[in-house]
Amino acid sequence: MSKLRCGAKTGVFLLAGGHFMVDFYNNFLPVLLPVIMVKMDMSLTMCGLLVMVLSITSNLFQPIFGYLFDKHNASRILVYAVILSGVFICFLGHSPNKPVLFLLCALLGVAVSAYHPLGTSLLGKVSDKGNMGRSISYYVAGGNIGFALAPMLVVAFLEVFPIEDMPVLIIPGILLALVYVYTGLWKLPSKGEKVSNADAGTDIKSIIKNKDVVKLNLAMGFRCWTHVSVVTFLPLLMQTKGLSPVMSGTLLGVFLTGSALGGLFGGEIGDRTNHKKVMLCSLVFAVLPVVYFFNMPSASPVAVVALFLAGALLMAPQPSSVVWTGKLMPQFIGVAAGMMMGLCYAIGSIGAAETAVVGEMIGLEPALLISIAPLVLSALLVYLTPYKEQVRG
Repeated sequence: MSKLRCGAKTGVFLLAGGHFMVDFYNNFLPVLLPVIMVKMDMSLTMCGLLVMVLSITSNLFQPIFGYLFDKHNASRILVYAVILSGVFICFLGHSPNKPVLFLLCALLGVAVSAYHPLGTSLLGKVSDKGNMGRSISYYVAGGNIGFALAPMLVVAFLEVFPIEDMPVLIIPGILLALVYVYTGLWKLPSKGEKVSNADAGTDIKSIIKNKDVVKLNLAMGFRCWTHVSVVTFLPLLMQTKGLSPVMSGTLLGVFLTGSALGGLFGGEIGDRTNHKKVMLCSLVFAVLPVVYFFNMPSASPVAVVALFLAGALLMAPQPSSVVWTGKLMPQFIGVAAGMMMGLCYAIGSIGAAETAVVGEMIGLEPALLISIAPLVLSALLVYLTPYKEQVRG
């Protein structure tokens, strides 16, 4: 193994910093859309297609990249993914036409997809095995914080500078990439560990045939259905209730802040107790604040607390899901991360689209209330997945 020029804790925080950076860049598009829509004379449908392209490439490719990184050492991609994420999104304002615009968004998604499973694989190389839940919590929290801060910081930037000046925001990504080179993180092996068990498969078929892995992936997909629905439609719902766009955005910020903290503490608690119990309890208890808020959506203090708790409880299972899935197939840590942080969100996005269809028929508020049902299915699938003693964190 290559010698690191940093300690284990520093390595974990640097990888979490990369997750912050790529998710930060990945959430620029919603803020840029109104500007791009006018500049490029795009319809609302075209904007929706642009968002869909980014969602597909940034989520569905993650398990594929994870499989490749588990099979081959490709840690140098860490450097390029962080830099190119910034390059592709920050040059959006310089797109000469719509095809280039769509290409840049697709390439941004590819860079983001590459970083997620690779960063998780390298966490296993710098982190203590017994504290993987804690390390993944930091990693997940880094991405959640970057994702939450992006809209606010980009809005502030665009109030002072034109969209053509955005390439200056690539600089933090370049600096972090240089730190990866200096510390040697980019030279760590990404390949999955060798498994002595003769029954442990080493090809893609062994993943598909692993019923427990499939159940966990579906469970987290159903969880993401509820989570993505809230993130996507909360501002719109609150504006229909008479709240200003600023207040509606603030409520979304409350939900995302709760998500960041839930992701931070979920894995730590799983390490100390039991990852299945953390996931199951979080999913079950998340039903209460979600039901409360969508029964009485408002900006009242109680509703705000409910929204914060909903975010925290909905995100708390994610670190434990990565640890648990990774221990079910230790030779495929990258795939496990790609499933739990990528593929499940793709499933959730499809579910959110279904929520939108239902909302067109019966109204957005009751449709969001119905979106709690997948959360119950998620908890049921986690309950039905056996948790063996040897997979404890």
